[in-house]
Amino acid sequence: MVVVPLNESRIAAGRTLLKELDLDGVKVDAALWYYFSDKENWKLVLSLPDLIPNGPKAAYQEVQRVLLAAEPPIGIELADITVARPNSDPINLFRGVFRTKPDAIGQNRFTQCVFNGQLIEDALVYRLVPAGNGSRAKRKA
Repeated sequence: MVVVPLNESRIAAGRTLLKELDLDGVKVDAALWYYFSDKENWKLVLSLPDLIPNGPKAAYQEVQRVLLAAEPPIGIELADITVARPNSDPINLFRGVFRTKPDAIGQNRFTQCVFNGQLIEDALVYRLVPAGNGSRAKRKA
């Protein structure tokens, strides 16, 4: 059972961060809020496939750079974010049943669903594309 709700301001903040990453040319092939029931906590899970080979530190540094540069502030902190490999859970669970276009920023909610025998208590997916097909729109000067 979900204890902590995902409120509208966090949903909007996640969408804004995804837009800012897109504008900065950061390839994002998965972006979703996921409720981790064991920790009773929501995390914005991002897959940044071009940055992961450089190690997680590089990926987190890029996300932090975008968060700090945003005006007005986006409204979430780096502690609210998990950078994941494109084939890791929960991303891989969703890829088996759901996909979006590479530049999509949707708002698809999954509550009390079972994918491949695993219960998804709650999640909100902005983008989920086949691995290797992420977005890369450049910010205009």
